[in-house]
Amino acid sequence: MEVFHTSNGRVEYPDIYHSRKELDFGPGFYLTTLREQAERYSVRFFKRQEKAWLNIYELAFELKDWKVKIFNSYDEEWLDFVVACRTGNIIGDYDMVIGGIANDRVFDTLNLFFDKFIQKDEALRRLVFEKPNIQYCIRTESMIKKCLKFKDCIQL
Repeated sequence: MEVFHTSNGRVEYPDIYHSRKELDFGPGFYLTTLREQAERYSVRFFKRQEKAWLNIYELAFELKDWKVKIFNSYDEEWLDFVVACRTGNIIGDYDMVIGGIANDRVFDTLNLFFDKFIQKDEALRRLVFEKPNIQYCIRTESMIKKCLKFKDCIQL
């Protein structure tokens, strides 16, 4: 499948070592199948007066060959996982985590929850209405090397 990663440069040889630690699914190399989502992410680079590049890859893997955690919805398990990862606690020894990205509306709900303005049940009530935009977080170098192939890079 074709996947995208937006960065401030060409990422021909991705790795997990340049990742920030407190992300949705912990440190890793993040991708999406939604080109529009990847292009929207470029705003963060433009705000810093940096160039933005859309890196395009081919991702091919068999679930049976890797330890993969999949979240199909914004539910309590997803929320607990994201809260743990965003506070620096890495859960599991997964090669990849697949699940919803914290877009603006989801991010607003998470912030209210993190800042203790709403309780967990209210956060879950709000999240149930959101349809996940799926992201792929490759968390091991071995999976990157074996499953991800660089195809192209386009300046946005």
